[in-house]
Amino acid sequence: MSNSIKANNGLDIGVVTKARVLLEALPYIQQFKGSIFVVKYGGSFMDDPDFALRTRVITDIVLLAAVGIKVVVVHGGGKAISRAMEKEGLEANFIQGLRVTDKTAIGVVEKTLNQVVNKDICQLIEANGGKPMGLPGNTVFQCRKWQTMDSGGNEAPDLGFVGEIQSANADLVECALAGGFTPVLSPIALDDSGNPHNTNADSAASHLASALGARRLVYLCDVPGLLRQRDDADSVISTLRIDEVEELKKSGVISEGMLPKVESAVNAIRKGVHRVHFVEGGMPHSLLLEIFTDKGIGTEIVQN
Repeated sequence: MSNSIKANNGLDIGVVTKARVLLEALPYIQQFKGSIFVVKYGGSFMDDPDFALRTRVITDIVLLAAVGIKVVVVHGGGKAISRAMEKEGLEANFIQGLRVTDKTAIGVVEKTLNQVVNKDICQLIEANGGKPMGLPGNTVFQCRKWQTMDSGGNEAPDLGFVGEIQSANADLVECALAGGFTPVLSPIALDDSGNPHNTNADSAASHLASALGARRLVYLCDVPGLLRQRDDADSVISTLRIDEVEELKKSGVISEGMLPKVESAVNAIRKGVHRVHFVEGGMPHSLLLEIFTDKGIGTEIVQN
């Protein structure tokens, strides 16, 4: 007996379902055509041995570009940096979750992000029919040296070449978009003296989205979205207004790894980005489901 279920008119139910999905996506495709979307490409899926998983995320990005959305990718690469430093015999050291990066280490970090991770993402986009343009972050991002404080409010040990993004010059990115490319950027930034610094990719994506006047900023995460209960994947907060953020910080709902993401999202919205989304990068086609369906699957952060 065939496993295929037929409708009354003889069509495969699966085909009908696919048609309905496309019809649901149509108004969103029409609405977003020509808009700029910035995608923060990061999370454990970047290092997943399942090549198909990474390819699936890339095909979502390629599809967005194919339907007329101007996609910009900002990537991280912490695990790739750790592997490269280990290969060079450099010990990883973190203070308050930030990687201590001396003069030798920043050379490894810059090479890894600009030449290895960036190139890998560009090759995946190209292999799936996209048109990528790799841009070293230090051609776009400006930063200042990151200063950490201890629990007593005193300046903590020097982190070295770790920076805090201050601004993004969007000219190169806009030129790439005008040429039909998908720009792919690392989070390397330059200080006022022209020294490269390692920076937070979430912050880099936020600043760039603001500079571009992006319609959407999407963070690919390791969780389904912002969770009201940390260990309950079904407690995703579907929509969050920025005036609700402080209360969720105080209650501990927004903490640890989600804290800088949410803060970057709020800053982006205050500077003109329409909406920010958190979706799980490892979930099949989460990017498309969040953008092109009525209910979405992750968390969207919106203006009050």
